[in-house]
Amino acid sequence: MKESLFGKTLIELQELVVELGLPKFTGKQIADWLYKKEILSIDEMTNLSKNARKILNEKYEFGLISPTKIQASTDGTKKYLFPTIQNKFVETAMIPERDRKTVCVSSQVGCKMGCLFCFTAKQGFQGQLSAGEIVNQIKSIEEAGEVTNIVYMGMGEPFDNLEEVLKSIEILTSEWGFAMSPRRITVSTIGIIPGMLTFLEKSDAHLAVSLHTPFNQERQNLMPVQVAYPIEEVVSEIKRWDFGRQRRVSFEYIVFENLNDSPGHVKELAKLLDGLKCRINLIRFHPVPGTPLKSPSDKVMQEFKDALNQKGILTTVRASRGQDIYAACGLLSTKELVKNQ
Repeated sequence: MKESLFGKTLIELQELVVELGLPKFTGKQIADWLYKKEILSIDEMTNLSKNARKILNEKYEFGLISPTKIQASTDGTKKYLFPTIQNKFVETAMIPERDRKTVCVSSQVGCKMGCLFCFTAKQGFQGQLSAGEIVNQIKSIEEAGEVTNIVYMGMGEPFDNLEEVLKSIEILTSEWGFAMSPRRITVSTIGIIPGMLTFLEKSDAHLAVSLHTPFNQERQNLMPVQVAYPIEEVVSEIKRWDFGRQRRVSFEYIVFENLNDSPGHVKELAKLLDGLKCRINLIRFHPVPGTPLKSPSDKVMQEFKDALNQKGILTTVRASRGQDIYAACGLLSTKELVKNQ
């Protein structure tokens, strides 16, 4: 099987062409074709000599992968199913709003983290995605030219695939790549501290942390990662970091009925986040088969939001999108497809 050009950085492309005996500047020409033009094959790279294209074709393929299935929600959300190099599948959600189109990308096939509330966790872990497979989820959707925002909130834990995730962000934000502002990219983590610190150092994209409860034992019941990286330590590290004026940190908080929405939770959250400029995004729990957790009412969501805002924590309720096609938060899974391989 030939190696993909798509997903390589400018430096990698320059090294590759030199190894093949081609001029170094050919690497920049290839990057332009890969990330700025609308072509699908090496043969369409018309400013490369025929000989250069022949040499490239012998060892490499362009590397774009088309989705094998597209589902559309009644609210306009779309879910794309992409095959991966390992003959598995990942899902990508495209969420349209009035003035933006956000793509929710996956970083792994399945996930190792085992969070109780997440459908992806039910399928376990099947493999890492390459930077090319991550960026392909943006380049190969029907709305590719209209994407305004990217969130790494699909299948997998981004900081458990840190190198490829950082590489994908480099491709998306570099002048030789997609030239997107890093302020339009948000990476979500459940709080893997070493990966989080490397990300903060090497990238300018926004950070989102899955919080879900400020209480240790309760969070451990929901998220096994709490044992290795307690939320107090995660927040403590974030408080030490200078985010500057434009870079944001936010906390994702899935609300479960009669579990994490009490006045005690409000009080403890205010204590935990004291002194940190941040926002909390409240997300309604979407029922996952095989879990005892339940979805809260609109009234509970609104009251919890108001209570947090009164404590001085900027809090919003994220609208649920694409629930009818299992594209909403926590519902992405290719378990059935994996099982049928």
